[in-house]
Amino acid sequence: MQPPPIPRGADAGVGAFFDLDKTTIATASMFAFSGTLRSEGLLGPHTIVRALWGRLVFKYLGADHDRMEDMRNSALKLCRGWDQRRITELVNETMEEVIDPIVFADAVAEMDAHRAAGHKVFVVSASPEEIVRPLARHLGADGSVSTIAQVDADGKYTGEVEFYSYGPYKVHAMEALALEHELDLSASYAYTDSVTDLPMLEAVGHPIAVNPDKALAKVADERGWEIRTFTNTVPLRDRVNEHARTGAAVAAGVGAIAGVGWLARRRGKAA
Repeated sequence: MQPPPIPRGADAGVGAFFDLDKTTIATASMFAFSGTLRSEGLLGPHTIVRALWGRLVFKYLGADHDRMEDMRNSALKLCRGWDQRRITELVNETMEEVIDPIVFADAVAEMDAHRAAGHKVFVVSASPEEIVRPLARHLGADGSVSTIAQVDADGKYTGEVEFYSYGPYKVHAMEALALEHELDLSASYAYTDSVTDLPMLEAVGHPIAVNPDKALAKVADERGWEIRTFTNTVPLRDRVNEHARTGAAVAAGVGAIAGVGWLARRRGKAA
């Protein structure tokens, strides 16, 4: 049986899909929580040193398929036997403390502009769901896609993966979201920093390379894609409080104005 067609045309909506690490936040989310895991006794000094080394490798050499596979396998092996519920609790308890300093203000502003224009916003990341889901919730996203680790009957990680949110698998998840929310991917936007997310960028009509690694910068330049640099960070706590204070009527009025301005800027860039 053929899957239903993805909505297209004037009657379909528009989505904005944001990668997480180095696109929405300034570093790798798993590395950001390493201090929390170490204080809980889950990580030792040797593991932290390896994580630092891996961070340097990714920073200066970029990510490719083999490096991503190595990172995934190392993470799965490391977390084998950990209790999923406790990890989820730790992330929720320390979300503001850990993530607050490293959220890009530019990414937040871009998400707000998309919402003001009536677009759906999603966080699509290879990071684990225990991190991605609460962060997406804090950012006011309409949904998220993330890697799902396998757990046993006791709620412990087995060291295997149930869904790996990477490369073409991200696109499959984006297509599912497009069906669920009636979105036209050819009119939608995607933001990412890594060439490993090339399928994600190719799946939409408006691909945007953010803080791109060398390989992605080259592809974006060759194809004439927009390249953006996100640098400034914004306190996540302020953003959450702002959402709590903003009434629906005020949001609607401000959103309409912001949406017109955002669309005008986009048209100006396309001209």
